[in-house]
Amino acid sequence: MPPPTQLLPLAVAIIAKNEAHNLPRCLASVRGWVTEIVVVLNDTTDASEAIAREAGATVYHRPWQGYRDTKNAATDLTREPWVLSLDADEEVSPALRADLTAFLARPDVDAFAGARFPRKVWFIDRWITHGDWYPDYSLRLFHRDRSRWGGDAFVHEKVEAKGPVATLRGDLHHYSFPTLASHVAKITPFADLFVRQQQARGRRFSLPAAVLRPGWRFFRAYFLKLGFLDGFPGFYIAWATAFGAFVRYSRLFEAEAQREPRSENHGR
Repeated sequence: MPPPTQLLPLAVAIIAKNEAHNLPRCLASVRGWVTEIVVVLNDTTDASEAIAREAGATVYHRPWQGYRDTKNAATDLTREPWVLSLDADEEVSPALRADLTAFLARPDVDAFAGARFPRKVWFIDRWITHGDWYPDYSLRLFHRDRSRWGGDAFVHEKVEAKGPVATLRGDLHHYSFPTLASHVAKITPFADLFVRQQQARGRRFSLPAAVLRPGWRFFRAYFLKLGFLDGFPGFYIAWATAFGAFVRYSRLFEAEAQREPRSENHGR
């Protein structure tokens, strides 16, 4: 019989809300080789808790505090020195698992505060390997005593590591958009978050930015970053990225311009 798999001194932290359709894949990719799995649920009404417990995870219920603060809360619930933060719609590939194992076995591992690796998205009918979506390096493995989730409270949270960060080659698989419609549905919520972010920073609508940034985003994604090599999905992603930028700035204009309609005096 082969020897039992030695568990890595690693905790996996996941935050989720009604992710029963994604959690089995995510949990299966880490089950059996990490020491600890922590799943933090927010106002969940589906079978997520049962699925997580069946996979050996410790489950907590916490109120939603935004991505940054909720992920920090999940990190604080772990016990291992190293934490791998995953979203429910992500999956550790075999190549990434091998890289994580090798990294944590390095004699100089304690010299690092974290490690980043590429994230690869499955979209429509293929893995996207060019354009704005790849390699999308993400710092997701970090030493809990030398790193915290920082960045904006509303969107685009990121790990801030106090020390050197290694770069691994294995991909983190991301099943973010099971259908094209699910991608379109995210444009408005992300635009709303953008408005809140800009207002919090005291930034106002700019017509040149609204006109020029979408065109630049398409050109960069499709030509400079070789999005055309991903076929029609790459073309769609470049156009959708440009349109999303246009919607964000349009929403900022709307938020600044909206006022109560003035009463009209018709001479009465």
